[in-house]
Amino acid sequence: MNLNDHDRARRAEDISVPLHITDDVSSTALKEEPPYAVEYGDGGFDLYGNAEPLFKILVPTRADFQRLFACDAYSLAMEFVQGKFSVEGDLIAAAHFYYARPRTRTQAGLLTTLAKFGIGRLESWFQTKQRASRNIRFHYDQSNDFYRQFLDSRMVYSCAYFKDCDQSLEEAQLQKLGHICRKLDLQDGETFLDVGCGWGGLITHAAEEYGAVSTGCTLSVEQFNFASRQAAERLLGQKVSVELSDYRDIEGSFDKIASVGMFEHVGRRRLKKYFKTLNRLLRPGGLVLNHGITRPEHVGDSSETVFIRRKVFPGGELAHLSDVIRYAECTGFEVIDVENLRPHYALTCRAWVERLQQNAAQCLRHVDRSVYRTWLLALAASAAYFEDNLLNLNQVLLYKPGSAASRPFTREYMYA
Repeated sequence: MNLNDHDRARRAEDISVPLHITDDVSSTALKEEPPYAVEYGDGGFDLYGNAEPLFKILVPTRADFQRLFACDAYSLAMEFVQGKFSVEGDLIAAAHFYYARPRTRTQAGLLTTLAKFGIGRLESWFQTKQRASRNIRFHYDQSNDFYRQFLDSRMVYSCAYFKDCDQSLEEAQLQKLGHICRKLDLQDGETFLDVGCGWGGLITHAAEEYGAVSTGCTLSVEQFNFASRQAAERLLGQKVSVELSDYRDIEGSFDKIASVGMFEHVGRRRLKKYFKTLNRLLRPGGLVLNHGITRPEHVGDSSETVFIRRKVFPGGELAHLSDVIRYAECTGFEVIDVENLRPHYALTCRAWVERLQQNAAQCLRHVDRSVYRTWLLALAASAAYFEDNLLNLNQVLLYKPGSAASRPFTREYMYA
C-alpha cells in the first residue's frame, strides 16, 4: 500500500482491495506486530512498524483510536458496522492484529458470559421450525444479486477445495462439488439428497456429471427460487427437484445424502435428532457426507460469538468434531473418513473478502452499508480464525450398515 498524499486524503467510508496473501497461516510478524498506519479525521497521521503498512485504520481522533483498543470484540465490530471507523488495505491482517492482542478481563468477561448463557443460547435447547426458518431467511434472503458479487458463478456458499493456492475460486468450487460426489461414490440413477441445498450448485452438478436423481431442500425463498430456475434452465426437471422445506419434513429414502454448511444451524444439543433424521432418510448401505465448520476442543464461545449470533447467523452454534462423531455413532452410523479442509476455507474466505471489496459499489446497490460491512467483517474474521486454527472445516463420511459389499473398503475410489 503506497501511503502518498492521495491516500492521506481518502475518507474512512472507502475500503480498498486488500493485499493478496495466500499463506495457510499468518506470519509470525503479523501475529506479533504488523506494520500499519492510522489516519485521523482531523489531519493527523501515525505509522507503526518499519515496513510498508499492511492496513490503515481511519478514525476521527486519537482518542477514538485509543478507545477502540479498549473495546471488546462485539463493541468493536458494531463500531465498524456503523461506520465509526474503517480499515483500508488487508482487513484480514487487521483481524489477526486485533485477535493477537492481549485481552483484559473486562473485555473478555461480560460478553463471553453472555455468549455462553445468554438468551441467544436458549436456541441450543429449543428452536421451533418457524424460528429456524426465520433465522435462515435472515442470512440467506438478503439478495441473490448481493451474493453474486462475491460467490462463484454457481453461487456455492461453502468451503472450496483448492488443488493449489493459485487456483481461482471458480475452479476450486467446482473441484469441491466433485470431491463431495466422489466421496459419496455417486452412481448413475442413485437417489441423492442435499440437506440445505443453498442455490442448488451441488444437486445440479450431481445430476449432470454423475447421473444422480437429486433432491435439495432449503428454508430460503431466494435460494429455492434460484435453484428451481437453474434446474429448469438446464433441462434437469426429471433429475432435479427442490423443496422449500425443513429437512425434518422430508419424506422418502435416499441412496446418498450430503449436508454442506448446514449443520452449523442445528445446535449442539440437537445434533442427536439431526443425525437420527439423516439415518431415517438414508437407505441401509448408504453414505452421508457431513461438511461443516467445527471448533477445536480448546476453543469456546466469546464476545465474537455474540456478534455472529446477533448480526450474521442467528440461531447458529458451532460444535466440536468429537460432538459430530459421538452423535453420529450413537444414532447408528459408522465413521468411514474424516478430512479437515481448514486451509481451504481460509483461502475461500480470503477470496470472498477480496471480491466484496472489489465489488463494493455493486454490493451497495443491493444491500445497505451496514449489511455490507457486517458480511465483510464476518468473512475477514473467519479467514483469520481459519488461518490461526481457531476454526476447522471437517468433512465426515458416514456409513449406514447394510450389506458388507456396500461399505467402502479403501479410500482409493475417492481419488480415482
